[in-house]
Amino acid sequence: MGKLCLIFNTPSLYRQLIYKEIDRVFDCDWYFGDWDANVKSFDTKSLSHPVRFLHVRRPGKSWFYFSGINPLLRKTEYDKYLMIGDVHDLATWRMLISKKIFHRKKKIYFWTHGWYGKETNIERMIKKMFYKMADGVFLYGNHAKKLMIEEGFKESKLFVIHNSLEYNTQLSLRQSLKPSDLYSAHFNNNNKNIIFIGRLTEVKHLDLLIKSVAKLKGRGEYYNITFVGDGTQRKQLENLTSQLGLSETIWFYGASYDEKINAEFIFNADLCVSPGNVGLTGIHTMMFGTPVITHDNFPLQMPEFEAVIPNKTGAFFKQNSADSLSDTIQEWFNVKGKLREVVRRDCYNEIDSQWNPDFQMKIFKSVLDL
Repeated sequence: MGKLCLIFNTPSLYRQLIYKEIDRVFDCDWYFGDWDANVKSFDTKSLSHPVRFLHVRRPGKSWFYFSGINPLLRKTEYDKYLMIGDVHDLATWRMLISKKIFHRKKKIYFWTHGWYGKETNIERMIKKMFYKMADGVFLYGNHAKKLMIEEGFKESKLFVIHNSLEYNTQLSLRQSLKPSDLYSAHFNNNNKNIIFIGRLTEVKHLDLLIKSVAKLKGRGEYYNITFVGDGTQRKQLENLTSQLGLSETIWFYGASYDEKINAEFIFNADLCVSPGNVGLTGIHTMMFGTPVITHDNFPLQMPEFEAVIPNKTGAFFKQNSADSLSDTIQEWFNVKGKLREVVRRDCYNEIDSQWNPDFQMKIFKSVLDL
């Protein structure tokens, strides 16, 4: 069996563990692009196999070109290629066509979002051509797989692999956690505690959470909110908190890069609310046993929304509706308020069964013939 050639845009920090597992198990070489400065990266010296960086050119606003990947197709030591699978990469288009004509025995696999459900007719046509030339597509979620099957893709070429974080480190932390008075000591009350952890940016629509808790206060329902993170919207959110008379029950803790501190915040919270797209915030909070409420417009969601199982690991509200979010929070606690440990175990089970590197490696090994 030949070597596996891995081609990705950047050595993303959140993928460090799964990349290290691939590096440990497969005979492989790594190729990364020299871009995405806004994405936190890990030190590739921690990988045991060769790592090379390729220059990324941008001939247009949306399109780019990975210089140097097409000659990799001619290298006899590689028989399989696992790539980011970005439809905007002109070099990948060229590589797919060359493979189809000159290197039929080699196999190209993508690791990508795939379908969202919001594609225009032109986008659907382009993406169909692109993904159908691949030998297989590893997808983040079942939602994308379902949509692609409806678009005419063969189910046998679609593999749901989900996503993961630093699972082993987080599992060790989880096993050491115990309930504490973190929130009651800070707020000096016994309200239920809602958390959001992540960047405080406009796309997160965190004002909806504050407005919803204000509406609940008007109904005689009292909740605390803790924001663990910082960002461009922090000042506006602080001003809104003051305007709505919630300063005593909203805590702007600020950014934290200490996972032990983050774990304690999440573990002791009762609920995470992510009014915008949930993304990896949902995996992070469920890892430490805290359920998630997020919006219901799935074509605009990130694939991690699938970890939210209604009435079990969280709930969905009508997108952009503070009234719906208020009702959903209230209903959640009416039903699950006294079942905190049951919910905690449900969250653990969801992450431990599907959203971790062990699950991902099982899929990789079965498909890539290891």
